[in-house]
This record gives sequence, C-alpha cells and structure tokens, in this order.
Amino acid sequence: MKTNYYVHESSYVDDNVMIGDGTKIWHFSHIQSGSIVGKKCSIGQNVNVGNNVKIGSHVKIQNNVSVYEGVELEDYVFCGPSMVFTNIKLPRSEFPQRGSRYYRKTLVKKSATIGANATIVCGVTIGEYALIGSGAVVTKDVPPYALVVGNPGRVVGKVDKKGNRVK
Repeated sequence: MKTNYYVHESSYVDDNVMIGDGTKIWHFSHIQSGSIVGKKCSIGQNVNVGNNVKIGSHVKIQNNVSVYEGVELEDYVFCGPSMVFTNIKLPRSEFPQRGSRYYRKTLVKKSATIGANATIVCGVTIGEYALIGSGAVVTKDVPPYALVVGNPGRVVGKVDKKGNRVK
C-alpha cells in the first residue's frame, strides 16, 4: 500500500492510526493506536503520541515530546524541544489511573507556540496564537495572543499572529 507520508525505519506506527499526506515522522518515535495526525506535520526524534490523540495539520512537534491521551493540538501548533504535557492531575503509582475516564483534557488552539522545556499541566486550554515561553509552567487557561512566562506561568503581554510582542 502506497503512503503519502514518511516514517523513519526506527519509528513505530500502531494499527488504527490516520496520518495525513506530507507528514514526516523522524527517528525513534511512536504513534499509538487511535491517533490522528494531520497533513504536513513534522514529528521530531523520540516523540510519543499517545492513544487517541488528535493532532491537526501543519503541526511541528520537536524532539523528546510526549503528547499523551487527552491532549489535542489544533492546526499550526508548535511544540518546542522537550516540552511536557501531563494528563492526570494527581498521579499515584499505588493507585493507577488508566483510561480516558481519568484523563483531563488539554486543548492547544490554532497556531499556539509552546517553548522548549515548558510544562503544560492537564486540564487547560491554550488560546489561538498564544506564546508560551521556554521553561514556563502553565497551570491555568491561557487567553488568545497571550505571552506567558515563569513558574507558575503568568501573562506578561500580548503577541501578534507572527509571535511579535505588541504589549
């Protein structure tokens, strides 16, 4: 069967996955069952896309990122190297919480950018064109076009569609 996307030979794509035309999946990555990856995405080295994750088109996920079940990325989202998503608010090894009924939904809206080493705590929505600075820890919803930095993340200004600071 001819595919119109690229998967490096060291990567795994499970059954029941949809991948859009022109998408590239690089070294040592894993796309898990039930996931949808849009067209013309770039999935970097050592990326894990969990079960049932929805990723829009033209999304760039840099190296060493895990997109866990419960996270949705709309079109044109950028995830910087080694940024972190979570999907359970209070994980406990002794009391496993597996399956979608435990996962808190996280939505990253169109054209938002998440900088390197940022952490997105589950259950938040990041607005369109928002810019999350490197190393920020996002614990609550982020408005559209907001510039967020720090731990905990706080809005310190606004950006335009290209990410230039305007306030």
